[in-house]
Amino acid sequence: MSKVFLFLADGFEEIEALTVVDLLRRVKVDTVMVSVSGKKKVTGSHGISVEADELFESVDFSDGVMAVLPGGMPGTLHLQEQEGLKKLLLRYNEEKKYIAAICAAPSVLGSYHLLEGRHATCFPGYEEKLLGAKVMPDAVVIDGNIITSRGMGTSIAFGAALVSLLTTGETAAELLNTIQYRKGE
Repeated sequence: MSKVFLFLADGFEEIEALTVVDLLRRVKVDTVMVSVSGKKKVTGSHGISVEADELFESVDFSDGVMAVLPGGMPGTLHLQEQEGLKKLLLRYNEEKKYIAAICAAPSVLGSYHLLEGRHATCFPGYEEKLLGAKVMPDAVVIDGNIITSRGMGTSIAFGAALVSLLTTGETAAELLNTIQYRKGE
C-alpha cells in the first residue's frame, strides 16, 4: 500500500496530528510523520514534543496517496511558509491524490486556491481564509480529493473518515468500535 504523509511544524496541534497517525497505524496504513522544521524533534502548540519519522528534504513523496495537515498555531503558519510543501500539495491535487487538513490548516489549502468551488470546513474564525469554498458547519467535509475538519474535538471523526477513504467504511466502523468511540455520548 502507498503512504500517507502527515506534516509537522513547530506549533502543531498535538491531538489533531497524533490522533490521525494513531488511527491510521491501527489499521496498518503506512503513515509517515514528516517534519518541515528542519529537525526531527517538533514541538506542538502545547509544549509536547514529538519525533518525526523523516525530514521533509529527505522524503520521496511519489508513493504517497494522501497528505495530511494538522492545525494549531503557529504550526499552520509554518506549514504555509514551506515552499516545498506548497509544491507538493499542488502536485497532489493535480494528481487527484487525497489532501486532508483540520482546524486552521484548511486555510493553507485556501491560500493555494485548492478549495475554490469546493465544500470545506475549518476552525471557527478561519472561514474567510477558505478562498472560494462553500463553508460547511459539518465536523468533516469530503469534496473529491479534499478532506477538511473543524478542530481537536473532531479529530477522531476526521481520522475515521481518512481510514474509510483509504480502506473501507467497515474497517473504519470496526476501528471506532474497538476504541470505544460513541458519537454523541
